[in-house]
Amino acid sequence: MDNIIQDNVEDSEFLVNRKVFTEREILARERAEIFNKCWLFIGHETEIPELGDYKRKKVGGRNLLFIRSHDGEIRALFNTCPHRGALVARESEGNSRVFRCFYHAWSFKNDGELVGMPGMDGFPEGFNDEGTKNMKAVKRVENYRGFVFVNYDQEAVSLEEYLGNAKEYIDLVADQSEHGLEALGGVQEYSVRANWKLLAENSVDLYHGMPTHKTYFDIKQDQDPDLKKVKLEGEGVELDNGHAVIEYVAPWGRPVAQWTPIWDEDLKRDMEQMKEDLTERFGTERAERITHYNRNILIFPNLVINDIMAVTARTFYPTSPGYMEVLGYSLAPKGEKGSHRMARNDNFLEFLGPGGFATPDDNEALELCQEAYNNNEEVEWNDISKGMVRGAGNAMATDEVQMRNFWRQYNMKIQESLKKEVVQK
Repeated sequence: MDNIIQDNVEDSEFLVNRKVFTEREILARERAEIFNKCWLFIGHETEIPELGDYKRKKVGGRNLLFIRSHDGEIRALFNTCPHRGALVARESEGNSRVFRCFYHAWSFKNDGELVGMPGMDGFPEGFNDEGTKNMKAVKRVENYRGFVFVNYDQEAVSLEEYLGNAKEYIDLVADQSEHGLEALGGVQEYSVRANWKLLAENSVDLYHGMPTHKTYFDIKQDQDPDLKKVKLEGEGVELDNGHAVIEYVAPWGRPVAQWTPIWDEDLKRDMEQMKEDLTERFGTERAERITHYNRNILIFPNLVINDIMAVTARTFYPTSPGYMEVLGYSLAPKGEKGSHRMARNDNFLEFLGPGGFATPDDNEALELCQEAYNNNEEVEWNDISKGMVRGAGNAMATDEVQMRNFWRQYNMKIQESLKKEVVQK
């Protein structure tokens, strides 16, 4: 299908064809033009702090080993034996200098080099002199502020260029501590019976916040009467390469120096000092953004960094048009006090965790959308026009602009696939 979006600026209308959420042909194009060519988040460098640390990951439909090899380099190895293709590492995480394939006992160093195999006399001399039987590595692995990405396209631009203006907002998250961020133990894994693009949209959709998460806001207002005085105001910003962000005033407590009455007075004094330290490091304006503003950052196509009442990174991948697997990471400033970490974790689990007030609500909403797409033949279009009527020069014209940016980048990628198909024919 070539009619994915209708971008009618003159009529202040932006529509997305609902078939992009249901068609297997579209998913095949997404895998070829998006997940095979864009930078994809594999993990945070602090997940593998020691030499030999590794974690199994699924990234862009591939089974990978995210590993800090014995030489200190962070690598992504394809977790498949060059011999018969079995998974080499079966444990989900661990520390090892050598991996041994269960099937035929070929052994590999943690940089992928083949170092042993039974029955060597049955193979020709110099069998692996050129390294063709080593575990294959993803050649493009790059790191920005601890966030590690892979790319399967050898012709892709650098990660720094790809992130573009999104780096400003990642920096605001990473600068919460002069020592950077660290990933907390345990990755949350769950699935949603909905198309992956719905989660990308939802993550930068401030419009749904109050109606969908009303229960959470009611509880917060009972805990803190001053919450009612804080307007949920901010802006949506288009960033490079389909990335987007919403940045808005935080009405709730933030462990990075915004106190709330549900926390004790000692925490308040500590947070006041934290705010002073941030002001000294970055100046008043930037310290205010770090401490009192939320950020929902979408890195195209499938990484979301939520810096709200806590910090989480989510990545997701479709196994079918109506089903995706989600991984969620909790991040925190290195060197954070135990009392702050406890407040942070409570905040995280209360709202962002799989059993919190937000995530089940969001998943229910996305699944309701997916189920209703059975009506696509008669009701074809989603509307993402909010804010267009105000005009580009209006300060309030940022409504859904970040979502439209995602869809324009998405449409460009799919159209590239269609053009190649025409040329090949």
